[in-house]
Parts: sequence; C-alpha cells; structure tokens
Amino acid sequence: MKRIVSLLFGILFSISIFSQSEKINVIVIGAHPDDCDVDAGGTAIKFAEMGHNVLFVSLTNGDAGHFEKGGGALAKIRRAEAEEAGKRFGVTYKVLDNHDGELMPTLEIRLDIIRLIRQWNADIVISCRPNDYHPDHRNTAILVQDAAFMVIVPNVAPDTPPLKNNPVFLYTEDRFQKPQPFAHDITIDITEVFDQKIFAMAAHESQFFEWLPWTSGRLDQVPKETKDRLVWLANWRSPRISEEMKISMVKWYGQEKANKARYAESFEICEYGRRPSDKEIKKLFPMLGN
Repeated sequence: MKRIVSLLFGILFSISIFSQSEKINVIVIGAHPDDCDVDAGGTAIKFAEMGHNVLFVSLTNGDAGHFEKGGGALAKIRRAEAEEAGKRFGVTYKVLDNHDGELMPTLEIRLDIIRLIRQWNADIVISCRPNDYHPDHRNTAILVQDAAFMVIVPNVAPDTPPLKNNPVFLYTEDRFQKPQPFAHDITIDITEVFDQKIFAMAAHESQFFEWLPWTSGRLDQVPKETKDRLVWLANWRSPRISEEMKISMVKWYGQEKANKARYAESFEICEYGRRPSDKEIKKLFPMLGN
C-alpha cells in the first residue's frame, strides 16, 4: 500500500512539475515599431521574466513616421531600434515590410498574420481595437480580428499547420469612447518592471525623442542626456491607473495589492477568440498569482 501511495505521489508530483514548466506563447501585434512596446511592454516583461515566450510584430516598417527622414533609410533605422528594444524587453521582435501609413486589410497580410500566430503556437494574441485615430491601427485590428477564427481552419494558409485550439484574443487599452468604451477585463500590475519598460521603449529613439515629440509640439522639451531622457519619457508616457483599472486590479489581485500598484496595463477580451473563464485567465497570466 505504501508503495502504491508513494508511486501515486510521484506521478502527481511529476504532473505538477510538468504543468508548471509549460510555456505560454504570447504574440503582440501592432501597426508600427513601438506600438507593442507602449501597449503591452510591461506585461511582456512579466511573461519573459517567468520564462514564457513573447513575440512582438509590427505590421509596417515605420518608413513614414518622421519629419526629416523617410523611406528605406527610415525603415532601416526603425528596424534596428525594434531589434534593440526586443533585447531590452526580453522578447523576439519582428518587423514586416509593409509601408507605414498605407496598411490595408488585404488577404495577403491576413494570411501572413495567420501563419505567424500558428508558427508561434500562440495561446494569447494581443492587438489594438478597430476604433482608433490612425488608419494603420484600425486596419491592424481588422486584420487580427479576421485571422482570429481562421487560425484553426486547415484549408486556410494550408502551408502552415492550423492551431488545435483557438487562442485568447485581447485588445490593448485606448481612450476612444465610440462605438463603445474600452472594457478593463484583465489588468496587470507592471509597477516592478515599469523602469525596464521605459528603458526598452527608449530604444526607439527616432520615435520617442524625435517624431512623436515633433507631432505634439514637444520637440524643444526633449533632453539631450540619456538619463534625463528616460525620466522625461517616463513622465510623458507613464500608464497611470484609472478608476476602472483599479476596479479590475482589485478583482485579480485583491484590495491590498491593488492599492500599492502605481502602473498597470489593461486588456479587453475580444469576442472573436476563445472566451476564457477566470480560472483560465489566471493560468494564462501566472503573474496574477493564485
């Protein structure tokens, strides 16, 4: 009897270790180099620190986003910046060669996305919502939504084996109110990794210290020294915790930890992918704890 109990304990222990060692595969899809960083960078760091696999994808090469540079020369700069950012985040960064400002929801790009999601064997797919000021962002959302069900259909992109299970598709937070406001379904505390997120974002020098400050009339405010730039960027781009985020955090972390959080990232569950239970969400986001 003791031998049987011991054997059963050993099997259960092995199963427990196996389940804990399973890797979660996350793919974040943005329109431009830096979109993934801003919207889900802290959460990506959390996943990477726990040994899980994260892929950032930019659907365009960023070749239009500057007031002085452009074309192939700018695309080369943006690709190099994304590669450096990936190293700082601890993720894989892929930039597709579609023109910035000209992204359309074509079948060709949809098939590219389907293949990428399948190749990554994604458990979680994160992208933006289809209501946004930028046409590239809107079309990115349409492309990802249109790929959501198709990733399990064998006869679509048959050169890449379909996924057995549809991933959970999530939207990143935005402040647009029409046709409906963003829903804070899952909110991740990124306070501990916020400084690393800012450091990683800073790799996109042409974006955060040139182009975006120029578009917002802040170019003359950008500091010259690297250390000062990080502080400036943190103050400018910090994801402050709203009341809605706080309510979501209380659900997932409890009141005490939610009160201590200073920075967070929120996600809305897309209806086109798998609809996870709270129990599954905790398994997919192990940084939430038990």
